[in-house]
Amino acid sequence: MWFFKSPEIVYGEDALSYLDELPGSRAFIVTDPVLHSLGFTERIAYHLRKAGMEVGYFAEVEPEPSLQTVRRGAEQLRAFAPDWIVGLGGGSAMDAAKAMWVLYERPDIEPDAIAPFLFLGLGRRARLLAIPTTAGTGAEATGALVLTDLSDGRKVSVISRETVPTLAVVDPSLTRELPQRITADTGLDVLVHAVEGYTCTFRNDFSDGLCLKALQLVFQYLPRAYADPHDMEAREHMANAATIAGLGFGNSLAGLAHAMGHAFGATFKIPHGRTVALFLPYVMEFTAALPAEVTRYPDLAHALRLPEANADAATATAAVIATIRDLERRLEQPLSVAAMGIARERYEAALDQMCVFAEGDGTITVNARIPERPELIRLFQYAYEGRRVDF
Repeated sequence: MWFFKSPEIVYGEDALSYLDELPGSRAFIVTDPVLHSLGFTERIAYHLRKAGMEVGYFAEVEPEPSLQTVRRGAEQLRAFAPDWIVGLGGGSAMDAAKAMWVLYERPDIEPDAIAPFLFLGLGRRARLLAIPTTAGTGAEATGALVLTDLSDGRKVSVISRETVPTLAVVDPSLTRELPQRITADTGLDVLVHAVEGYTCTFRNDFSDGLCLKALQLVFQYLPRAYADPHDMEAREHMANAATIAGLGFGNSLAGLAHAMGHAFGATFKIPHGRTVALFLPYVMEFTAALPAEVTRYPDLAHALRLPEANADAATATAAVIATIRDLERRLEQPLSVAAMGIARERYEAALDQMCVFAEGDGTITVNARIPERPELIRLFQYAYEGRRVDF
């Protein structure tokens, strides 16, 4: 027995207008300082006030939000006592809002104790509204959240069906002015969600089609959104792709590229989408040692209508990996750790810690091929050098 969980999703042009009639009395917006300074908090508050709500906010969420920030925000949340909690922003703001929701309703539970089969009983005091301002994380459609513990620098990655938002409002106008680099980083995060959601060992009939559709949308529309920030057709399809991929991998899981990306990103403070996209081709080469019916990589070649899709499995798999690397080049993404300018000595010194972090990440356990410690070290080393994985 398993479950498929989804928020109610309002999407498309002018989706924000749905908030004008949202039932409720008090809404508390969780966002970051940059979005707040740019007027996003007030933009959402305007609609909520039209619905007759009193609005408060917490605008202190940092990238890769910390447990410590979440606890501080939860204190303000309790004092305001809302019936709607609004996660406004990228994955960091929405993840912080999810964790604060847990602390608001269950102050006896720490966010890092959240687990798939732990009953939380959320929804008795408040509901969660997620409003993404990037087309990437898919956090508006998942119960996953990633926090950073400042006491030791580790990333805490947890998931629960109960932390899936009640409502997601996906309005492409919120991504209109997204800078090129953030467009690329977040868009590639969608790609990794789609690939790993389709190929992890928790894949299923309900998530497969969502992941494949998201994959197709990324290849069709991400280069356009990157080239022209005002291409609203591309922006809308990428916003949809992010949510669709979120539904896909949120109802299966991710994989080794996420485990390595989380570990690397926590250590070197690199944006999440950039790190998981960097490691994806290396993880695919490593996993491709397994039979094609296990990896399912040839299916991706068919979904992308690659000329090699009807060739043998090894050729189709190699074509998919090459196509992903080509997309990353078109988006001017680094294809190796060395290309990020990180000194080898510093990287080598962090290898043991990154392996510990990666091995403690739940996503590593659902990769089709799980590396032993020596293999994981070699994967990190090959990714530094940009070498094709041959083991």
